[in-house]
Amino acid sequence: MVLDIKVPSPGESITEVEISNWLVEDGDVVEKDQEICEIDSDKATLTVSAEDAGQIKIIKKVEETIPVGEVICQIDTTIKVPKKKSLTKKQDSNMLENKNNNSDFIASPAAKKIMLEANLSNIVGTGKGGRITKQDVLKSKPAMGIGNAERIQKRTRLSTLRRKLGARLVSVKNETAMLTTFNEIDMSSVNKLRNEFKEEFNNKHSAKLGYMSFFSKSVSRALKMFPTINSMIDGNDLVSFEYVDISIAVSSPKGLVVPVLRNVELMNFVQVEVEIQRLANKARNGSISLDDMVGGTFTITNGGVFGSMLSTPIINPPQSAILGMHNIVDRPFVIDNEIKIRPIMYVALSYDHRIIDGKESVGFLVAIKEALENPTEHLFGGIKNIRKSLEL
Repeated sequence: MVLDIKVPSPGESITEVEISNWLVEDGDVVEKDQEICEIDSDKATLTVSAEDAGQIKIIKKVEETIPVGEVICQIDTTIKVPKKKSLTKKQDSNMLENKNNNSDFIASPAAKKIMLEANLSNIVGTGKGGRITKQDVLKSKPAMGIGNAERIQKRTRLSTLRRKLGARLVSVKNETAMLTTFNEIDMSSVNKLRNEFKEEFNNKHSAKLGYMSFFSKSVSRALKMFPTINSMIDGNDLVSFEYVDISIAVSSPKGLVVPVLRNVELMNFVQVEVEIQRLANKARNGSISLDDMVGGTFTITNGGVFGSMLSTPIINPPQSAILGMHNIVDRPFVIDNEIKIRPIMYVALSYDHRIIDGKESVGFLVAIKEALENPTEHLFGGIKNIRKSLEL
């Protein structure tokens, strides 16, 4: 039986995809559930797996744009999958020797040795019958020195995801009045709480008590105080959200993905951390879905994990604002007219000035600063509620 493999639907709003890479060759025999190709959409890169075992016939080419639901290849299930045989070191060595001993490659043993070590090819032999001598190889071998270093260039086609992302980022610059405001936060109180409860929290919930839960709850609180920041423009309308869905930027093997924490205003610290861990694991093992990334009313990105001191994050459209976290560094800080050393983080809020005024943006960052510098009162509601909020 010949089985048609069609482009799966990556999401409701996506009508076409592009094949970015075939993971098998035309005519290969594949196993059931073996990954056979990667497809790019404007949201993510996904893999397509064989629905049954058999011999594959590739119909669509790499970089070809294909409507969702169209056949990209066929699998002849009557062809049996052969048992895999591994080559011994001796067989592998013989294959290499046979490859180098073909009629188009005539060289002395010394010349062969140098050619293989220097990765040289296309040398014209001056010996008898066109035989390549050691002197021929040495003359062709580039001299040591910076002037003769290889200057290699590679050209690869940008993936659909990268091209679409680039277009969206350019559109943010051209279609919004983006502005960034900054503040600094003394992270001493957050560090103290984390150090006190993180081990017990991890033992109880199998999740780390990280910085993101503190920032997520602080952002949720601040968005309720400044609802315009939790809004977006739709044509001539302003759409405001009474719930808080926070997009969290997460690194994955495919690049940066932005899964969504939904209804953060209803979550406690445990729920936030467990959900972040679940989404991060899905992102890292490549199983994250578009449903995990669709939506979001506000975004948090943490360049601090890469060592960034300060940045101006770009708004994630159609959202109207994004918060940038950065690294925590011990810095001199004036407290009660005395210079103290405190762990300081710089934070940045980029926002669409068409709907968000400077007063609101500054007030929003100040609200986050207040919550993180006194989390016991602003995030837990008093010292008596900390263990209850952490479910300890």
